[in-house]
Amino acid sequence: METLIQGITENWTVWFVTVVLIVAAVIDGKILKVPNWLTFPFIVCGWINCTFEGGLSGLGYSLLATFVGMMLLLVLRNVGGMGGGDVKLLMGVGAWLGTVVTLYAFAATAIVGGIMAVLMVWKSGEWTKHYAQGMQILEEWKTIRKPSELSKIARERKPTMYLLPYGIPMAIGSILYFAYAGMLV
Repeated sequence: METLIQGITENWTVWFVTVVLIVAAVIDGKILKVPNWLTFPFIVCGWINCTFEGGLSGLGYSLLATFVGMMLLLVLRNVGGMGGGDVKLLMGVGAWLGTVVTLYAFAATAIVGGIMAVLMVWKSGEWTKHYAQGMQILEEWKTIRKPSELSKIARERKPTMYLLPYGIPMAIGSILYFAYAGMLV
């Protein structure tokens, strides 16, 4: 117990990010949205904390990591593959924990998200339908190439698809990475 308390005290920023990720996952699971009232303060407070801890260079590193978090998911968001709240949530991870952690959290999130998507399709038993939709999406990305048009098509297709609230794999993947990297203790 003493080790846990010491870990929380010494790594409070990672624990804070962990709590925000869990809250976002719960909300996303319930309403399929990560709200701005959670993500915007999360990002801004990360900038403030990094400035407080590292001055202008701390702010610069935080801004860079925020940008990296945004760029990792922005393309998928722009073609309708996920919501803006998911993008802002990863931006918040960057704002608080830096570029390297954001990259690893993104990779872990992608793995967990892929596993969850496969499990969702397996549970539905509709492999053929989802394979066809996946191939259709890839063909659209290859031929249309206009993000606004792809986003429109994705919105129209949304009611026919099983949706994965990406805040959930982001929380699970990021927290697993934090634990693996020894950032929680």
